[in-house]
Amino acid sequence: MDEKVNSGVEEEQKPQPPAKRYIKLKPFSFVMLVFGLVLATAAVTFFALTTGEDKVVDVVSPPKASSVERKEFQKLYDAYDEMKANYYDEIDETAIIDGAINGMIDALGDPYSDYLNEKEARQLNESISSSFEGIGAEIQEKNGYINVVSPIKNSPAERAGILPNDMIIAVDGVSIQGMSSSEAVLLIRGEKGTTVTLSIKRGEAVEPVDVKIVRDVIPLETVYAEMLDDGIAHIHITSFSEGTTKELLSALDDMEAKGMKALVIDVRQNPGGMLNTAIEISDLFVENGKNIFQFEEKGKKPEVFVANSNRKITVPVAALIDDGSASASEILAGALTESANIPLIGIQTFGKGTVQTPKDLADGSNLKLTTAKWLTPNGNWIHKKGIAPDIEVPYPPYAMLPFLDPSMEMKEGMLSPSVKAAEEMLDAVGYEPGEVDGLFDEKTERAVKKLQEDLALETTGILLGDTTYGLMEKLREKIQEDDPQLLKAKEVLLEKIGE
Repeated sequence: MDEKVNSGVEEEQKPQPPAKRYIKLKPFSFVMLVFGLVLATAAVTFFALTTGEDKVVDVVSPPKASSVERKEFQKLYDAYDEMKANYYDEIDETAIIDGAINGMIDALGDPYSDYLNEKEARQLNESISSSFEGIGAEIQEKNGYINVVSPIKNSPAERAGILPNDMIIAVDGVSIQGMSSSEAVLLIRGEKGTTVTLSIKRGEAVEPVDVKIVRDVIPLETVYAEMLDDGIAHIHITSFSEGTTKELLSALDDMEAKGMKALVIDVRQNPGGMLNTAIEISDLFVENGKNIFQFEEKGKKPEVFVANSNRKITVPVAALIDDGSASASEILAGALTESANIPLIGIQTFGKGTVQTPKDLADGSNLKLTTAKWLTPNGNWIHKKGIAPDIEVPYPPYAMLPFLDPSMEMKEGMLSPSVKAAEEMLDAVGYEPGEVDGLFDEKTERAVKKLQEDLALETTGILLGDTTYGLMEKLREKIQEDDPQLLKAKEVLLEKIGE
């Protein structure tokens, strides 16, 4: 999906018991759902996924007493009356009330709760309903900044080199500091073929770099399967959407027909999705009667969901996780490691252990509140902690190199941190720039010329424009091809097959 609104990774309602997993969504609930989880936003997509049946869980209960009797609001009324009576100019009553609601939401300190006024809710609804176009990435607000949770596989964001934890400082030159993820999405997403410029800050980089991304249709396919050597299947799940379970079952049938002896299930850079889909997929790996996860609402004891499906995966399995694995991906990871004894390989997951519920208000505005938390099968709450891998395999250092600004001309004689990053990229993809010291010398120039020859570009020896884009694309391809986490998973599974 395209960008969707979601302050976090996944917006869901209380899951139905295993026997009642068919989900019927209201139009706006579906919008919020798709819009929360894969957040194929303009900045990144928002699939803020909500699950549930025809009815939506009430987030705001009807007041039991008239507003006059609500003593806790007296200060608010007094302030409003004082403002209306004595402010030197006319006030916009609607804006004041919206501001008060936003203030209450902000005071929660919860990046996943959000409020959209009538206009914002309508714009977002229309935008998401009309198309699945944008840049394809999940984002969340964190400490006043918009951070990337994960790009969507084969999306413009992924092709541009967007990575988990990248911070978006501005959109088309407009600062988005202090905005909610919902507000940021409205700026980032847009029609196919249009360009958006994101100012991205990564890691310890001092200055953000402008990254131009051409918006496109966001892939709706969520399962990608391939048969590796020695009968090991690799299935990558990119989000947990309505059709993901069906896609996965079809992929499993295909891999079994090709002689699958073992399986790597991959949820790296999967920002989450529909809760019931996560339950269904977890059920394939967990023995019937064992816990899949626990669901805990305010003031209630945790409700335990157990496996009960007819189909099970019987071949040896290993799972891949990383810091872009969030929400529903973490539900699956928790079930695999705690209830199925399946090893998790990679790095610590994102850490989102809460569930959100959207509520349409009378005037068309929308209130989205965190209404529950989920726990792993053993009762662990992974919120803000994530799930640690059983076997830690970090990404190679070159996978986290900063962006290079294609508009910056780098040539012989220059000395800068950007030149050093370019040298590291050249070295990683095999162009031997000499000593990686930040000095653009003769060896660096020769490396750039060789790169330009391979890219069929004019051999100027200057790193600029298409040459810079070409270098970053080669690095992206290398990151995908040289996959130490997948290689480790194959090693683990080969040992199991040989036992």
